[in-house]
Amino acid sequence: MAAIWPRRKGWEVRRRAACAPTREARRRAICAYESSSSNSIRRWQGRGARRLELHSALRSGMFFLAWKNLVKEPTRFVLTLMGVTFAVVLLFFNLGAYLGFVEAFAVLVDHSNADVWITLENNVNFDAARPFPERKLWKVRQVKGIEWAEPVIKGWSSMKLGNGATETVMVVGSDPDGRIGWPWKLREGRVRDLRAERAIIVDESALAKLGGLAVGDRIEVFDTRMEVVGISEGVRTFTTYPIVFTRYETAKRLAVVYRARGNDEVTFIVAKLAAGASQQEVLARLRTISGVDVYTKEAFAWNTRKYWIVQTGVGLGFGVTALLGFFVGMIIVGQTIYASTLEHLREFGTLKALGATNGDLLLVIVYQAIVNASIGYGAGLILAVLAQRWYEQLGLILVNSTSLKLFMLGVTLVMCVTASVLPIRRAFQIDPATVFRG
Repeated sequence: MAAIWPRRKGWEVRRRAACAPTREARRRAICAYESSSSNSIRRWQGRGARRLELHSALRSGMFFLAWKNLVKEPTRFVLTLMGVTFAVVLLFFNLGAYLGFVEAFAVLVDHSNADVWITLENNVNFDAARPFPERKLWKVRQVKGIEWAEPVIKGWSSMKLGNGATETVMVVGSDPDGRIGWPWKLREGRVRDLRAERAIIVDESALAKLGGLAVGDRIEVFDTRMEVVGISEGVRTFTTYPIVFTRYETAKRLAVVYRARGNDEVTFIVAKLAAGASQQEVLARLRTISGVDVYTKEAFAWNTRKYWIVQTGVGLGFGVTALLGFFVGMIIVGQTIYASTLEHLREFGTLKALGATNGDLLLVIVYQAIVNASIGYGAGLILAVLAQRWYEQLGLILVNSTSLKLFMLGVTLVMCVTASVLPIRRAFQIDPATVFRG
């Protein structure tokens, strides 16, 4: 603009200089033009510098302005944080519970040290397993490329509690001196204590349901007096039925179906590949054994999860519930932040009156969203972690992994920022003069 104004006036000055009667008069006219042009440029440059200085001051203090804008009305700020916190807790419990159920579908398969799982023919998952002849174990051990192979018993039994009630339990039997790796984590006791004929290990998640059992207690399982020799950790299934670990031979006597059918059957055969062996070649050799199906550990775990998620509808129901909770949380955060942004339009008008640009307003709004998201996420995470132990005491599973926490933080930030910028058009169109009206 500073260059345009002198250029426009220059035509008039040159016209007057051309009409001047003498050379001296023409020189004075041109000097007057140059002097007025320089003054005009300096005036326009001064105004631009002042505007730039004001804009720099505003931008450098945008975060402080955003914070002051929020805490100016503590009640509104607290209500906004409560909405974000509630949404975070809701999302955390829904997603954590769903991931916990999915993880529990194949928890024993995931924590085995085996590479291969062998089942009865047409048996595609862990929970629907049926017995098959134990003599298949010797054929598996003779296959080239197998380092070791062990039998596993999985069945159902009943435990008589101290108050006279009975509780259905899942009995899992394997060689305590073997290499399958169950149970993988103990709070008390030792795995080798399962060598005793009447020894069992129960998981800590089932202690309350089983009457507060402790190491050394004796309890009746399927009319057989058993001694608790250990307490495991992290061994829970989505069915909430307690899992009881014992040695392979004892499990055959405790599991109902095996007591009725005899001692010459097994539920699974698990095997480890020898170092350097080709997985595909070993699997092909194993599949020549009649009457069995052969799976890698990963495939068997996925088949089990797929069975519960898709075929039974149980996992799908939990998934829909988690998804609905996710959207409810998004709506709560969106509505809360959106309303908070609209209520601060007058403050945005003040900023525009001071010379703030639309970009400055956007920065303030985003900063406010980040503050709300950060504080609300922190409070929600603390509440969720505190409530987790109560949740797990009910025998339920809640995943609380670092990846889930980071995902939740990202979701909270995205929801808050998105909800804040939705009314941005109204903030951009606000008239600065509104701050001077009553």
